[in-house]
Amino acid sequence: MIELLRRRRTIRTYANTPIPEETIVTLKEAALRSPTSRNRMAWKFWFVQDSELLHQLSHSKNSGSAPVGKAPLAIVIGADESQTDVWIEDCSIAAILLQLTAQSCNLGSCWIQIRNRQCAEGDSESYVKKVLGITAPTLRIEALISLGYPAEERPPVSFEDLPTRALFDK
Repeated sequence: MIELLRRRRTIRTYANTPIPEETIVTLKEAALRSPTSRNRMAWKFWFVQDSELLHQLSHSKNSGSAPVGKAPLAIVIGADESQTDVWIEDCSIAAILLQLTAQSCNLGSCWIQIRNRQCAEGDSESYVKKVLGITAPTLRIEALISLGYPAEERPPVSFEDLPTRALFDK
């Protein structure tokens, strides 16, 4: 696991290589196996491969969502807030597990925050729901993850370059 964490980097540019169906099935399983508070499983995942939808999703924020437009796959992560008060945490756990699973499959990924963000058409959540045809009022969108084979390799950050954030005892 630590080797996976060491290698994982945010990837915003992707090679023009399709993701095999068996890899997508692996990502789906990782999402659906992610833990949730009280095992509520209120999350939902939209696997988007359609190039027109990906293009539309690339406009889901004023800045930072462009990688989706050139990715072969994006996974939109949301949950029904009427089923759990910790939907944000549950979606976030699923998102990072998706990113780590992607890394284990030699895919790059980029987390694109949607909740509490804005785009040219208003708030990002409403925009993403409109693009995907989601009408349920209690369904919230936390983030989307763009995925693909990296267009270029990024070296791991050395441990010595990481800021001192782990404190012990005091």
